[in-house]
Amino acid sequence: MGLFEDLSRFLSTRLDEFLKANPHLELLGLEDQLRGQEQDAIHLLGELKRRQKQLEDSILDTAQEIQRWHQRIQRAQAAQRPDLAKLAEEREATLLRQGNQYWGQMQGVREQISQTRLLQQQIHDRRRELKVKIAQVQAERAAQRSTSWDRGWYTSTVEGFNHSPLDPLEESFQRWETEQELEDLKKHINR
Repeated sequence: MGLFEDLSRFLSTRLDEFLKANPHLELLGLEDQLRGQEQDAIHLLGELKRRQKQLEDSILDTAQEIQRWHQRIQRAQAAQRPDLAKLAEEREATLLRQGNQYWGQMQGVREQISQTRLLQQQIHDRRRELKVKIAQVQAERAAQRSTSWDRGWYTSTVEGFNHSPLDPLEESFQRWETEQELEDLKKHINR
């Protein structure tokens, strides 16, 4: 077990180093995670609204049943049938308790809906902030590439078109190779 833990710790450290060296990938991963959380919150909201509608329907059905049994109580009392009136009162009381339970559950669901909406909005706002940060990082990287390309162009022109280590093709391959290394690290961690 110690070997597995050592390997896992090593890979985790390498992944952390890799992400520190490539902060844009860490930001993209975080944005992807937030997108998933926002989708989960939206899905939960849908489920809670369906549950709220079910409870509202149950409350209405129970209220109609209470009215029906209340009328039966009155009819039984008018007909001098205390035995039936008593049983109808017991049924009405059972329905009132059931209606109160539904009402309490609906209040709980409404509170959950409110909290989930707030959470979804917070996640949405955080995602928006993160997208701005990603755009800034990408703009900074583009500016660095542009500056590097300008220096590389100048160097290669002055030195007779020697390939500069900062040319755009080299950067593209370095970026691709870095992404491949990240994918390999993820595969090793997931094993």
